[in-house]
Amino acid sequence: MRDSTQLSHWLAISQINVSGHKLLQYLTQHPDISSIFQQSDKQLQRFGFRAGLADKLKAIQADQAKQQKIEQDLAWFDSDDKHLIPINSPDYPALLKQIADPPKLLFVQGNKACLSQHQIAIVGSRNPSLQGKSNAIVFAKSMAQAGAVITSGLALGVDGYAHQAALDNNSPTIAVAGTGLDRVYPARHKQLAEQIVQKGALVSEFALGTGVRAGHFPARNRIISGLSLGTLVVEATIKSGSLITARLAMEQGREVFAIPGSIHNPLARGCHRLIKQGAKLVETGEEIIEELAALAQWQNQQNDQCKQSIEFELDNDYQQLLEQIDYDQTSMDKIIKRSGLEIEVVSHMILLLELNDYIASVPGGYQRLR
Repeated sequence: MRDSTQLSHWLAISQINVSGHKLLQYLTQHPDISSIFQQSDKQLQRFGFRAGLADKLKAIQADQAKQQKIEQDLAWFDSDDKHLIPINSPDYPALLKQIADPPKLLFVQGNKACLSQHQIAIVGSRNPSLQGKSNAIVFAKSMAQAGAVITSGLALGVDGYAHQAALDNNSPTIAVAGTGLDRVYPARHKQLAEQIVQKGALVSEFALGTGVRAGHFPARNRIISGLSLGTLVVEATIKSGSLITARLAMEQGREVFAIPGSIHNPLARGCHRLIKQGAKLVETGEEIIEELAALAQWQNQQNDQCKQSIEFELDNDYQQLLEQIDYDQTSMDKIIKRSGLEIEVVSHMILLLELNDYIASVPGGYQRLR
C-alpha cells in the first residue's frame, strides 16, 4: 500500500481495537477505509461494531499527538520491502483470514509473497536441551528443503534455531513479532531479524512503536498457527507458551505435531500431553512432509478461491446491473424491468455477481452486498 491517504487511515485504525471480521464485513460494502471515519455510531453498530467506535475514530482525527504519531509512522515506510496489508487486500493470507479472530491488518517487512506460501510453524522452549536444539535445526532444515516456509516467533531457543536453520538452507522464514516492527524483541535477535528480512519476512499486527507487553504474545501465537498448515512443538514444559500456540492451532482446525522425549525430561512433558490430546507423534521431518502434501493441496484451493474473488472485476455492463439491485431484497422481475435486459442475460450475470459476493440470494430475490 503506497497511497498516503489510505495508509494514514489504516495507521489510525491500527491504534484501536476492532474486530478483523467485522471490519472485513464493513469493507465489502464500503471498500474505501476512509469512509469509516464519516459513519455515525448507529451506522457502525449495524455492522456489528461495538458502541463508541465512531467517537474513538473522531478522537484520533482530533488528537494532535496521535496525528503526529501517524505522520511519524508514515516515515517508516521508506523502502519497497515495508508493507501494510489490510484484511481486504489480495496480499492478506487466505489461511489467516479463516481463523476466528484474524488481525485487521498486518505490518510486514521483507518479502510479502512468503505469507501465501505453504508454512509450517515450529515452536518450543526458550531454553531447550541440546537434543531439543538439534531437533529444532534438523526438522526445520528438512522441511525447508521440502519447500515449506518455516514460521515462528523470533524468541530465544527453539524459535531462533528454527529460523536460523531455514536461513542456513537459503530458504525463507517468517517471524511473527509481539511488538511493533520498528523494534526487535529480544534485542539479541536483531541480526537474525535483519537476515530474515533479506530472505523472508517479519510480521506484526501491532502498531509501530508498540513495546513488549505480556498479553501480546498469546495474540502473536494465534497468527503463527493461523498462517501455518500445521504446528510442530519441539520441546515444552507443561506451562510453556508453546502449548498455547498448539491449542490455538487445534482450535483453528490445523494439524499439531509433537516430538516425544524422555519421561524424565520436564521439557518433554508438554509434548507428551499434546500427544495424549491428539497431536501427531513425529520422529522425523519426513513424517510431517507427508502430512503437508495433502494439507498443501487444501491451501492451494483456499488461495485459488481467494484469488478468483479478487480477480473478478466489474465491467460497465455488470456495474450497471449491480446498480439495479437494492441493499434490501429486490425481486428478479424488478431487476429485469430496471435493467431492460433479457432474462437469460440477467440470469447469467446474476450468477457471476453472486459467486463473487457482490450480491446474495434472499427469499423473494437478491440483495446487494457492496
